[in-house]
Amino acid sequence: MGLNIEEQKAVDRFRKEVVEPSMTKLVIVDFWAEWCGPCKALTPVIEKVAADYAEKGVVLAKINVDEEQFIAGQFQVKSIPTVYALYQGQPVADLTSARTESQLSQMLDQLLEKLPIEAGATNGEATGPSTEELAQFLAMGEAALNEGDAQRAASIFAQVAEFAGDNANAHAGLIKSMIALGQTEEAGQVLAAIEADPKLATDPAIAAAKSALELAASSVDDGELAGLRQTARANPEDMDALLAFADAAFAAGARDDAADTLLAMVEKDREWNEGAAREKLLKIFEATGLEDEWVVTTRRRLSKILFG
Repeated sequence: MGLNIEEQKAVDRFRKEVVEPSMTKLVIVDFWAEWCGPCKALTPVIEKVAADYAEKGVVLAKINVDEEQFIAGQFQVKSIPTVYALYQGQPVADLTSARTESQLSQMLDQLLEKLPIEAGATNGEATGPSTEELAQFLAMGEAALNEGDAQRAASIFAQVAEFAGDNANAHAGLIKSMIALGQTEEAGQVLAAIEADPKLATDPAIAAAKSALELAASSVDDGELAGLRQTARANPEDMDALLAFADAAFAAGARDDAADTLLAMVEKDREWNEGAAREKLLKIFEATGLEDEWVVTTRRRLSKILFG
């Protein structure tokens, strides 16, 4: 009562994402913000322990205090990170002081001994994380990868893959994280194992990861990349030199340089080498993700060249 529209929306979100799960689960509520250094240090700890305890009925909910000021105010959050454990809609413990995996695990163990947390199926067998919980961890992994924290992303994706071996997005995320870490050989081994499963092998997420791994094979050191760049600029009519630079540039993370070079090649001669430049662009789009904003923008540029 007395809430404005935005406050009511915030309450509804909190009820759905935190209160309702807490009716049967123990929900870790992590109040954080993008600018908070200690939050970034604590996040990997909370995420890993939450994933480890998912089968025991523990769920993680992250509350960005800048986006959810009303909810943070209701909990009287004075500083961040602030971490609470909620059960049946009520705070049952302040976990903020737990800054290591062992400390947080010990506090959770104590809570789980006292509370009738729903940890598994009615036959007593553990069911593992729910579909919603897995989706939440996958989103965390994607966010970590996009933020450049490939090590944390790999850890998250590996745990999801362990819980849900048939989850293609988890395996694909793990492969992409390993590529970002420079572990291409290990990523290839993971891919080979996945491709042995006919159901996983044909999944679009795995196809995208395979494309990313193939593109990563063109990786060179900074000196070689500079040399390829210089050669391409000095010989703008040499399509082979341009393609070699585009390959290396994308593998090095310079995707704008790669796209600009390939688009210029398509515009100059779209049929060169059986459309090799266009095919390379399409593989880059697949590896990056067709919903990625950069891909959407670059695809528009390609369409404009192809169709005027």
